[in-house]
Amino acid sequence: MSLLFSPLSIRSVTFPNRLWVSPMCMYSAVDGVVQEWHHTHLTQFASGGAGLVIAEATGVVADGRISPRDTGIWNDAQRDAWAPIVQAIHDRGALAGIQLAHAGRKASTWWPWAEQRGSVAAADGGWTTVAPSAVAFAGFDEPAALDASGIERVVDGFRAAARRALEAGFDVLELHGAHGYLLHQFLSPLSNVRTDEYGGSLENRARLLLRIVDATREVAGDAVPMFVRISATDHAEGGFTPEEAAIVGGWAVEHGADLIDVSSGGLVAHQRIDVHPGYQVPLAETVRQGGRIPVSAVGLITAAEQAEQVLVDGAADAIFAGREWLRDPHFGLRAAHELDDTVAWPPQYVRARWR
Repeated sequence: MSLLFSPLSIRSVTFPNRLWVSPMCMYSAVDGVVQEWHHTHLTQFASGGAGLVIAEATGVVADGRISPRDTGIWNDAQRDAWAPIVQAIHDRGALAGIQLAHAGRKASTWWPWAEQRGSVAAADGGWTTVAPSAVAFAGFDEPAALDASGIERVVDGFRAAARRALEAGFDVLELHGAHGYLLHQFLSPLSNVRTDEYGGSLENRARLLLRIVDATREVAGDAVPMFVRISATDHAEGGFTPEEAAIVGGWAVEHGADLIDVSSGGLVAHQRIDVHPGYQVPLAETVRQGGRIPVSAVGLITAAEQAEQVLVDGAADAIFAGREWLRDPHFGLRAAHELDDTVAWPPQYVRARWR
């Protein structure tokens, strides 16, 4: 048996394999409510051999969405719309997760294929964004710095979203602390210039993330796996570093997280990234070894043997992929076929299993 298609148990959940679908924004919701597009998009991966399908960055509050077209889970109507999608993923043999998110200063933006760019004006359905400090992302409107009550609202938003996600049937909760969104903005000194207990030292900059880990674990209880996605480097001088990421990842696990989903970048427009196959795997390995914690790897992992080697080398405990699943929604079936391993094929597709 390959490592890629071996099971992985976390708390009360056993993942059938370690080839998982990353959360990928579709910018296709209406008032935060998922649509038929999301149902087809997410369930096809379950039919395609994924062990876990994580739904896209989903706003825990209305003003936490990246764009007005992002999914949400701040009300019961949104929760109820997610439930049949979760059930359909389960019916096809995969586990379902959701990424709970707040975009911070990168909220209220136009979706990728809109004619406009930058921040969405209030007249067009946009809103005033919030952040740790009144420091704008290049090309976006300046955010309002969160005060004490605003921070409490964020924590409460994650807590309530986690509860609704579990009510919808999700098996895994992931907190989005990467890609330049709010929790990452607190972690990085490039976006967090606060002088109170949420700024300055690494411990202070990690305080909000750890409070949210605590709040989410309280809701989730002892049985539900909880992941935290982080950007292990800002790819910019003076920013968040892999060494700091390993420390914060260790703290998150101490507070109740189970796995750190290691990505990178997204905080500043002047980042410089050397993009190549597997380019983020060394970051995952740094966090895994430095924090002595379980991690997943992501980043241009596009082939079965490549994914298997990451696990064999001990760089990660599981593999997330994004674009390859978009190119081939049956990536899991293909990968198992190429590794001459076993995965649960839908009976309708079994004729394609054999050479």
